[in-house]
Formats: sequence, structure tokens, C-alpha cells
Amino acid sequence: MDIDALRDDIALRQKKGLPYIIGSVVIWILIAVVCSLDIPVMTRNMLVFCCSCPLLPIAWLAGKALKIDIFGKENPLGNLGFIFTMNQILNLLIVMWVYAAVPEKMVMVYAMVFGAHLLPYSWLYRSRAYFIYAVAVPLISLIVGIYWNALWLCCLMILLELVFVIILSAEVRKLEKQTETAEG
Repeated sequence: MDIDALRDDIALRQKKGLPYIIGSVVIWILIAVVCSLDIPVMTRNMLVFCCSCPLLPIAWLAGKALKIDIFGKENPLGNLGFIFTMNQILNLLIVMWVYAAVPEKMVMVYAMVFGAHLLPYSWLYRSRAYFIYAVAVPLISLIVGIYWNALWLCCLMILLELVFVIILSAEVRKLEKQTETAEG
């Protein structure tokens, strides 16, 4: 199988990462709840970090509902997707620095890092949506984060992620139809 066939295969098998994006909607809802609380900013920021912890179980549940094995090993590019995910952990070091240095802007930087980490998935899944979101989310987060508070940014992130789920679902349906046509 050539590289493009492997990329199409993983995009189909993993439905372009939809379980993780669905999970991110839930995470941003949790972060919005935390940002709506009247608590000190350092406490809020620590809770924001905690909100991202259930991503994997939520993605696993979403995958079960969509009949996707999010840990599928059938395609060797799955390991590459895992490396892309591990890169996000390194990017969180930036967010940790902002936690201490500029705590009132941590949620903004968290959103920027979240958006930017989507870029390699645009290649892996051959997805224009991932590319656009990888560029747009950091820029939008920067602008909104400078002028409005973290709760506004969280609400915008929820909206953006919901739209992303819809767009990715459409990309998956199109890929499924193309695959059916090519096989039939």
C-alpha cells in the first residue's frame, strides 16, 4: 500500500479523528464551566488543566458510539498519529509557563496551542478542515483572548469545535462515498 492509500485508510478507519474532536467539545464545555466560577485565577487555571484529563476516555466512548477503534493498529500511520498527539504534551509546557507568568491569559494560550496542534492531522487525514482550523483557531483565540475574557473564549471554542465536528463528518461522508465508488 502506498502512502496516500495508507492516509486514506486511516482517515476512514479513524473517521478523521472525530472521537477526539467530539471529546474536545466536552473538554471546552468543562473549561467554560470552570471559567464561569468566581474563583482565583490560579485556581481556575489549575482546574483548566484538570479539565483536559478526561479527553482519552471521552474519545474512547465517542469512538465506541461511532464504532471506531481509536487505538486501531491495523494501519502503521496510527503510530504517527500517536506521535502527533505526544507533541501536544510538549506544547503544553508553553501553557504551563503562561500559567505562572501571565495567568490571566493562560486559557487564551491553551486555546492557541490546542488549535495549532491540529496541523499535522491535516496531512495525516488529507483534510482541508484540519488545516484551516490549525491556522484559524490560534489567530481567533489570540484576538478574542486579548479583547475579551476567558469565558467568552471558551464559548467561542465550543462553537468552533461543534462546527468542526459537522465539517469533519461531511469530509468523512465524502471519503466514504469516494471509497464506495472506487470499490464498486
